[in-house]
Amino acid sequence: MSASGLTHPHPVSPTLNRAWLTPLELGGLAAIWGASFMFMRIAAPAFGPLPLVELRLALGALVLMPFLWRARASFGPGLWPKLALVGVLNSAIPFALFAWAARRAPAGIGAITNSMAVLFTALVAFLFYGERIGVKRAVALLTGFVGVVVLASGKAAGESIAWAAAAGTLAAFLYGIGANMVRRHLTGLPAAAVAAATLSCSALLMLPFAIATWPAEPIGARPWMAAASLGMVCTGFAYAVYYRLIQRIGAARAVSVTYLVPLFAVAWAWMLLDEPLTPSMFIAGTLILGSVALGQPPPVRKAP
Repeated sequence: MSASGLTHPHPVSPTLNRAWLTPLELGGLAAIWGASFMFMRIAAPAFGPLPLVELRLALGALVLMPFLWRARASFGPGLWPKLALVGVLNSAIPFALFAWAARRAPAGIGAITNSMAVLFTALVAFLFYGERIGVKRAVALLTGFVGVVVLASGKAAGESIAWAAAAGTLAAFLYGIGANMVRRHLTGLPAAAVAAATLSCSALLMLPFAIATWPAEPIGARPWMAAASLGMVCTGFAYAVYYRLIQRIGAARAVSVTYLVPLFAVAWAWMLLDEPLTPSMFIAGTLILGSVALGQPPPVRKAP
């Protein structure tokens, strides 16, 4: 019985009660991930790519460690080599590529190329796992690649950004490989625990390289704050929110956050770093985000 004395014929689902949260969480997640490119832009020149990535991996793993501890019985010894490989391909190398690019190009460059990860996931599934790609996704991939070429042809402060765009595109391709590996080899495990495990493995593997390249000069408070925010908020906290969204609304809807990340990245960099939106960035961003939207699979229709 309800408080009014009437019985509801159909109980209200807790998921429906939280439906209004979804746009807020998607927008907040996009804002956080968009800020990650700004934080890399601030911290990478002071730390260098590898030490910054080590901090990002270790702090992100630390935030997510409770999820791994809770699911530790599911992670047998034979699983850890796969987790380490996924961590290298899906975290360590892409993070390093984006950090390297952040020293050479505006924050929006990395965010725009990062959007290609959705299409590269489909391409890797087609090339290595025999999945059909379809005409629509093939056109989307071609459009996205045109966008990357346009992006790479641009300049920032009179300097070419081609290598930075290439690094971001390679990172997005590695994300596509990592996503397919997770889907085929780590299915059934708690996603946040998998993220904690892969980040932990990556941090351990990256540690010697970070120590060897640690800067000799003292690092100021601003880069330290940016690095801490990158690891704890943009990696650890954001992954936890993202995987909760996947559980509640499904991967197909959760991945729509990809469309918003470059918009926030450019906005943060414009407001806080005085980085302009160049014509090539605008055209490339339109092409790449349009291609990502075009390449999305149709929604699954549920039987009535």
